[in-house]
Amino acid sequence: MIFEASRAKALNQLNNFVNNNLGEYSKLRNFDFGPEKRSNISCLSPYITHGIINEQEVIQKALSKFSFSKNEKFIQEVLWRTYWKGWLELRPNVWADYLIELNQIKNEFKDNKDYIAAIEGKTKVDCFNEWVKELKENNYLHNHTRMWFASIWIFTLELPWQLGAEFFMQHLYDGDAASNTLGWRWVAGVQTQGKHYLASEWNIKKFTNNRFQNIKLNENAPPKVSEKSYQIIKQDCNNPQKIENKNLLIFENNLSFEITDFKENNFKKIYLVSNKNKNRAIKLSEKLVKSKPAEIGIMDINFSNEKDEDKLFSKFPDKIKSLQWHSYEVQGIENNKDITLLASSPITKYQIFKYQNHAYGIQFHIEIKDTTVNEWGCVPEYKKALEDQLGIGALEKFDQSAKDNMKDMNNYSTILYNNFKKLL
Repeated sequence: MIFEASRAKALNQLNNFVNNNLGEYSKLRNFDFGPEKRSNISCLSPYITHGIINEQEVIQKALSKFSFSKNEKFIQEVLWRTYWKGWLELRPNVWADYLIELNQIKNEFKDNKDYIAAIEGKTKVDCFNEWVKELKENNYLHNHTRMWFASIWIFTLELPWQLGAEFFMQHLYDGDAASNTLGWRWVAGVQTQGKHYLASEWNIKKFTNNRFQNIKLNENAPPKVSEKSYQIIKQDCNNPQKIENKNLLIFENNLSFEITDFKENNFKKIYLVSNKNKNRAIKLSEKLVKSKPAEIGIMDINFSNEKDEDKLFSKFPDKIKSLQWHSYEVQGIENNKDITLLASSPITKYQIFKYQNHAYGIQFHIEIKDTTVNEWGCVPEYKKALEDQLGIGALEKFDQSAKDNMKDMNNYSTILYNNFKKLL
């Protein structure tokens, strides 16, 4: 299974599922036929989690195909996450307590052999081991399998549910704090007190189409017990009608910018919240690879001869200065006849490329201000990459170099902008 961070891919997945498989969803949804056979479920949750599509448009698309009665089970499943988010939002102490408990338990179990065997997929339960491998390789598990996994973790392997919830969040592309935490609590029996979920051998065999044998589980374990209860905490949350001079908070794993345009919004500041969990990083394309070395600094861009015939860049000189601050680049598109290479740098071949006459890819920055370097330097990952590449104290030199070349780069930006308007 491959999840590509593109709205086009997400819509294609949605359309294919609704048109070809939605009609059988209620009957087949509980079957896990393996990671290469997922046509019986939508596999849309990673796209929804990352903001590429939303629940409303998924439901609207489904209702355009079938009536509500035919869609009811699918719609319920789509809205479970929305429900869990609202539930946890009203009881924030559930999350706070989970984090406190997790921190304590992690210290207790850091050298525990059963815990290490579980996360490495080396237990005595073969199906569980296979699911660990699948989770790490695909960053996804079927929903029914997640329930079996959690039950085996808690009641057969006798490991704390808090560690299992963390393990899921470390790997699932669609990992969601509310649905994941509360789902594990529900399996354990502490979400709905006294009601737990026990995986059974017959159920796993039936709904995996007998892919697994010799499944020895604890099928008679009592539910876990928690003496804590949580009251609803009502909070006054009023979305401001006027957002001028407000701050915008963005998580870097939110990929909704294909359909979100903030050009008309005069935000005071935009804050990027970095997610350091590399296991859940979505790979955008096989053509996108890590640069060796990273390209950071004020650097030369050399145009190809094709530049002279291009409507955007024909007025540019053959060589310009640009601001670079990136660690990835596009490679491996040499054989695509629809792509024209317009400019390169000594490190990165595809600094500017064009797809037919429809789209451009530009690697560098010329649209800078006198505050650009210092503002970007406030992002810890950016600053670290800069200092790893150019040494401690490089920020001040980089900032000065940018200011020295800012006038020329702003002139190039103006040319580019004016040429672009002519194409519209």
